[in-house]
Amino acid sequence: MSPKTTNINTRKAVMIGCGFVGSASVFSLMESGLFSEIVLIDADQTKAEGEAMDISHGIPLGKPMQIYAGTYDDITDAEIIIITAGANQKPGETRLDLVHKNVAIYKQIIPEISKRNFNGIIIVVTNPVDILTYVAVKLSGLPENRVIGSGTVLDTARLKYEISKLLHVDSRSVHAFIIGEHGDSEIAVFSSANISGIPISDFYEMRGHKDPDDNMDETAETVKNSAYEIIKRKHATYYGIAASVRRICEVILRDEKSILPVSNVMHGEYGIDDVALSFPAIVGKDGIETKVPISLDKEEIDELISSSNLLKDILKDIDI
Repeated sequence: MSPKTTNINTRKAVMIGCGFVGSASVFSLMESGLFSEIVLIDADQTKAEGEAMDISHGIPLGKPMQIYAGTYDDITDAEIIIITAGANQKPGETRLDLVHKNVAIYKQIIPEISKRNFNGIIIVVTNPVDILTYVAVKLSGLPENRVIGSGTVLDTARLKYEISKLLHVDSRSVHAFIIGEHGDSEIAVFSSANISGIPISDFYEMRGHKDPDDNMDETAETVKNSAYEIIKRKHATYYGIAASVRRICEVILRDEKSILPVSNVMHGEYGIDDVALSFPAIVGKDGIETKVPISLDKEEIDELISSSNLLKDILKDIDI
């Protein structure tokens, strides 16, 4: 006998984890008006209640909705579950240092979701996001297209911001991606980057930069180190990723079929298989539709393979 199918409330989201990232994301979603119902779940129920109360007080200044602390029983009809629960990255700690602590937390969370015959989409935000996206796919049993890691959506936004600042151009006119690991082995794809169709190296020169390759390398390093620099100053990052979560939810709910560099499982692309990492994909109401084969040069392909190998080596030490 097949399990009972639960009707999905397409205006309902669940946030699992009410730390800095989870709470900031719920606040951003409240302001967006995308949902009519948002449930907050946390190991500390009182914390979830407090965050729900605080954020709810902004509802009269925005759009009508319900925001409340709940339990896993509230997830059954949700369209989207967002998972931010996990240990925080500390100063001097890499995202990959968090692996075993956060995999253990996911081994508690994902089975609770599976028990309730959830039929929506999971967005994984907890770091290391690529590893945990893979873990969530394997533990949940959901189709891969319905488990999406936030990946390098934020890194790509940071890249566009840094390029726009350097070249004095609207960041929305910058077309570039960061792919691979959301972390130290990430790759800024400059070979196909452009400013409204103009190759990025030409635009650098147009703006008076005589050594575009050096400028691009410096920009890539700035983006890669952004989180470390923020954590060093304020001990956590949460506003940028909150905006990224809002954008992913928006693309899903509106079935925009936008191209986002989300973390998803690779199946032979560039010889990479059975590992999740960030690569541009068309995202819509059913989650990930298909990967988008952007142009990469040989060096970028080699770096992407190296990034995938780093992640696969870590997965070898994880029991899932």
